[in-house]
Amino acid sequence: MTQATLAPPRPAAGLDATDRRIVAATQDGLPLVPEPYRAVADRLGLEEREVIARLGRMLDAGIIRRIGAVPNHYRLGLVANGMTVWDVDDAVVDRLGAAVGALPFVTHCYRRPRALPAWPYNLFAMVHGTTRDEVEAKRAEVAAVLGAAARRGEVLYSTRILKKTGLRIAG
Repeated sequence: MTQATLAPPRPAAGLDATDRRIVAATQDGLPLVPEPYRAVADRLGLEEREVIARLGRMLDAGIIRRIGAVPNHYRLGLVANGMTVWDVDDAVVDRLGAAVGALPFVTHCYRRPRALPAWPYNLFAMVHGTTRDEVEAKRAEVAAVLGAAARRGEVLYSTRILKKTGLRIAG
């Protein structure tokens, strides 16, 4: 095993050429192999531990928000996708939003400002199901967590798949 020489720590902001190459090589996803970071390293002529260390530094610095799987819900059979929206008392929305976000079927949950008078909702929680009935059952579970603090809520169902991509940089 060779010893990798890691680049010295840099300021939080900015990417060097190697960082940019790593981001460019991984921005469409990690290779689906048993050792994806090794595959990226081999492709770029780097050591696996350098790729992992640099990605870790970029995560710590907030240059990369996260590394995670982005499933295609439709291919998984989850064809009923609904954004539940709630008008929740501002005094408790952060606490209740955390509880809703912890539900195992909520894929993302966040607070947004209301756009009154047309849009009274300030809490958003995405749920998926194989049918709309399944989504409605999950919506009822969210409503139970929110209790009387939710003055009203709705479900906005997806009608088409939107391409999910983040910012891309050239390699």
